[in-house]
Amino acid sequence: VQLVESGGGLVQAGGSLRLSCAASGSTFSISVMGWYRQKPGKLRELVATITSGGGSTNYADSIKGRFTISRDNGKSTMYLQMNSLKPEDTAVYYCKAVELGSWRVYWGQGTQVTVSS
Repeated sequence: VQLVESGGGLVQAGGSLRLSCAASGSTFSISVMGWYRQKPGKLRELVATITSGGGSTNYADSIKGRFTISRDNGKSTMYLQMNSLKPEDTAVYYCKAVELGSWRVYWGQGTQVTVSS
């Protein structure tokens, strides 16, 4: 499984961005997917996760009500709609996928999100 993120960039506080994570390879084997972020000098942290059918989602408290995770299995793509962005949302955002059965974890290369005040 290969994961490629896109959609990052520079935005002013209060603005919006939509991140995409395109999966390729054995996409039929993907189970849970998620978005994580890493701020400078900090550990990577959970942003949101979504189950294989999209029926269950989980969000970090810091972004609840502002970010929405979704996935389109037909397009093998996961999204993160980010609204009301804050400077503290500045980070590299990573896509993660877990393989069903083996529970092997795959990561994308990351996409930079910078929110100016």
